[in-house]
Amino acid sequence: MLAAEDSKTTTPVKLEALDAPFHIGAVTLRVHDLAGLTAFYRDSIGLGVIEQAPGFATLGVDGEVLVRLEQGAARRTSPAGLFHLAILLPSRTDLADWLAHAAAARIPLEGASDHLVSEALYLSDPEGNGIEIYRDRPRADWPRRDGAIKMATDRLDLNALLAEARPAPYPGMPSGTRMGHIHLCVGDTAEAERFYEGVLGFDLMVRYPGASFLASGGYHHHIAGNIWNSRGAAPRQAGEAGLDSFELIARDASDFDAMRERLLAAGGTETPLGPSISDPWGNRLVLRAS
Repeated sequence: MLAAEDSKTTTPVKLEALDAPFHIGAVTLRVHDLAGLTAFYRDSIGLGVIEQAPGFATLGVDGEVLVRLEQGAARRTSPAGLFHLAILLPSRTDLADWLAHAAAARIPLEGASDHLVSEALYLSDPEGNGIEIYRDRPRADWPRRDGAIKMATDRLDLNALLAEARPAPYPGMPSGTRMGHIHLCVGDTAEAERFYEGVLGFDLMVRYPGASFLASGGYHHHIAGNIWNSRGAAPRQAGEAGLDSFELIARDASDFDAMRERLLAAGGTETPLGPSISDPWGNRLVLRAS
């Protein structure tokens, strides 16, 4: 069993995703098998259990919740929702350590990519929620074309990465691990840009065929939306399995106040968890102060 206090420590590393006015916090999933999913995110992914009670569990690192699981999922009726949540590790060695753990535990991967700005491993949890585990290259090394960040989906050399793993039993995700970004299934990328750029004020960083990548503070992306499996999708209904909500964390009070005004002016509401709004497909975010 992997526990939060067992996570190994590393030299503090500046995470580019967090060096912005807004970044992504905890992702909440509605699940059918709470015990099974809790065990998966603990033992397979390597997060520590922070809190467990009837109906929910929270997991993360350094006491920071990254994944919140809630029991009681309804049948999905829309292909909109989560494409993947993306857990950001502090270093390439940490990514290599996780890959060695996955190989030893026979955790199946669904992909492995070099995105030029980052290196990423892909898999899904037992209920089909997508997961990316990645590390960023230093911002100074991000390639650019005509002043814009250049991204790609090249093959990641898993053997070369695995060679960098440390020869020790895997103790769980390291201190400093955080949620780096969230990638959503949407019905229309132009409409997603109108919402996340026009309404929320994120910057459009990159367009792929069928996908848009948006960010705060010059990061490569905090939020992405694609139509690869969800073109023309209808809005999600409350309680559907999969994504329930994700946190948008403001760096300081002025950023929080400015985004709160944007959310409420666009039809968002105050909730016990914080100001909240849903995109046109029912993907809900909750604003939180850091």
